[in-house]
Amino acid sequence: MRTYRLQQLADVTEGHILKDIMPGDYISYGGLAFEKPGARAHTNDGPGGIDYHVHEDCEAFLILQGTGEVEINKEHMYPVKTGDVVIIEPGEDHHLISSVEDPIVVVWCHAGPSRNKNQM
Repeated sequence: MRTYRLQQLADVTEGHILKDIMPGDYISYGGLAFEKPGARAHTNDGPGGIDYHVHEDCEAFLILQGTGEVEINKEHMYPVKTGDVVIIEPGEDHHLISSVEDPIVVVWCHAGPSRNKNQM
């Protein structure tokens, strides 16, 4: 896992806004999530309800509002807040945990070699 602040992102006029910190020519898929107070994303997501969530590529979280933590490999907890950009590395088991007091609003995305299927 790597973390940045929005202010650290390069002034990008071509390609995608995360191109200097995340591999892939295009944002290929993602979404916007309004997390519930105290929610832990991807709980019991794995096969057979196993509490395990990984990807073969990088995933970015852009924290638009709120506070919380990112859990990595069930061992490390990293605090996050509005303006943080978190890059999850391939193979890292990860869970975003929203605070009770100030729930997280997050954009999450993956980048890849081609555009999203809706843009083709």
